Amino acid sequence: MSNDCRAELLAVGTEILLGQIHNAHAQFISQELAKHGLYVYHHGAVGDNEARIVNAFATAAQRSNVVIATGGLGPTGDDLTKEALARFLERKLVMSEEALADIVQYFARRQRPMPEQNRKQALCIEGGQWLPNPNGTAPGQYIFDRGVHFFLLPGPPLEMRPMLRDHVIPRLVERFGGERKLVSRMLHFCGIGESDVDAQIADLTSGDNPTVAPYAGEGEMLLRITATADTEEAARKLIEPVEAEIRSRFQPFIYGEDDDSLPSVVIGRLRKQGRTLAVAESCTGGMLAELLTDIPGSSEAFVGGVVAYANQVKERLLGVDANTLAQDGAVSEATAKEMAEGVRRALGSDFGVGITGIAGPAGGTEAKPVGLVYVAVADNRETRVYRLQLRGSRAQIRLRSCKQACWRLLQLIDDHM
Repeated sequence: MSNDCRAELLAVGTEILLGQIHNAHAQFISQELAKHGLYVYHHGAVGDNEARIVNAFATAAQRSNVVIATGGLGPTGDDLTKEALARFLERKLVMSEEALADIVQYFARRQRPMPEQNRKQALCIEGGQWLPNPNGTAPGQYIFDRGVHFFLLPGPPLEMRPMLRDHVIPRLVERFGGERKLVSRMLHFCGIGESDVDAQIADLTSGDNPTVAPYAGEGEMLLRITATADTEEAARKLIEPVEAEIRSRFQPFIYGEDDDSLPSVVIGRLRKQGRTLAVAESCTGGMLAELLTDIPGSSEAFVGGVVAYANQVKERLLGVDANTLAQDGAVSEATAKEMAEGVRRALGSDFGVGITGIAGPAGGTEAKPVGLVYVAVADNRETRVYRLQLRGSRAQIRLRSCKQACWRLLQLIDDHM
């Protein structure tokens, strides 16, 4: 058997398949295992049906040597994960007095009697080990069979996460080593397309360690550099020259790294310089203000915004000239310029942003199609206006407009430092 960990994650619950809850466990468990050099090869989800869960375990056992299942360990009749694994392994379910005592104690601490149906949760697969759950009534289970390490964990995150860290990862590290560390570095790009970047990094994406992978985002793109080594420091040393080479090729388009976002970098840059921003939005309807105020500490740099959807609001609050609106239209370079300058003047900020456009799905013409957006950025020296022709849904056009506004603002801030 290979000494490498080949893990598979199986989320059990019909509510996941119906889209009623998001399967956040897959991301969390993958990230936690990767920190220890343990790799997940497959993600899966299956509904609350014993036969289908049995089949899911059978498929997983054929290709993976670690299977971590979450959910389906509750006391009700549709909680069938444990029963399905026992059936697949052809083993009996036996009452664990230790697990039962733990569940009874859980209810006693809350001064409540244990309902009879919760006894079901103390049943364990014969030959396996129960895993204590101090935060709930569903013990986990571990069993090694057919060359596969099976782990059953409860679905609620506050129960699953500590059990993963305390009982699953230590066993896997002991079995598979786990000494090697995996480190990733994310570089964030704007103003350049994924295909343009990809064409210029063929020599870097062909490597095995570190690896370089591009990812498309809404109105931006990312490059992930990932390395493995015996220590985190050694992995970072492998990443450094690759990151330096990427920066040398694309420096004008790289705005941040790791957890950065365009709004967070804008706020950070303004705070560092002690300067302020106001925004005037038409087609984005306040989305840019929302993105900016989501950033902690934004109150130090963001003074406010105006959602100027109607022309009279553009005139009265922002001072957009009536002749501009009549001659050029609400969606025009001239209107965007006057919106950026007007909101800066009205709110007394160092920088102003104006956004006006046609987000669709209706409202476009041959001269001004859906997706036409003008973004203006202004300070006390100049105003720059950018004509964008964006594609996508209404939500995508609005979000991409906001990101372009942040990107263009960053350029103005840096040029006028």
